[in-house]
Amino acid sequence: MEKQKYANLVKIVLVVLIVLSVAVLLWGMIKGYPATVAADNGTVDPLLYWAYIVLGIALVSVICVGLYVTATTNPKGLIKIGIAVVAAAALFGVCYLLASGAPAIGYSGPTPPTATELKMTDTILNLAYLVGGATILSIIFAEVFIAIRNKK
Repeated sequence: MEKQKYANLVKIVLVVLIVLSVAVLLWGMIKGYPATVAADNGTVDPLLYWAYIVLGIALVSVICVGLYVTATTNPKGLIKIGIAVVAAAALFGVCYLLASGAPAIGYSGPTPPTATELKMTDTILNLAYLVGGATILSIIFAEVFIAIRNKK
């Protein structure tokens, strides 16, 4: 009975989010989206803010539901999640320390990026390179491991 209450609540929340999303989209389409930044008529910002809100709701929901399910079905799994979060934070910290934050060469925008923005951009790039390289290496390792195991 209690599960049915939660299922109905989730359905109602999803319907409300969908209706609000369609309303924001239709409002923007009726008012018209600007062709250039200079012709801004106030439709882009609300659409972006709504996208941020929905993304935040999705992230919080996934994290909270995931933690709740893990806590109820496998409490020891919370330790693994904690270790993964600490490892991710350490990886981010290493990438931050390796980021140079050097000025952008050839940038011709109206205002130059700040030192903090440059450092964070370099951090994200380092993180992307590291994760991409690890992904490629894990694919190669998995294929070699499978080939060796099937050879016997």
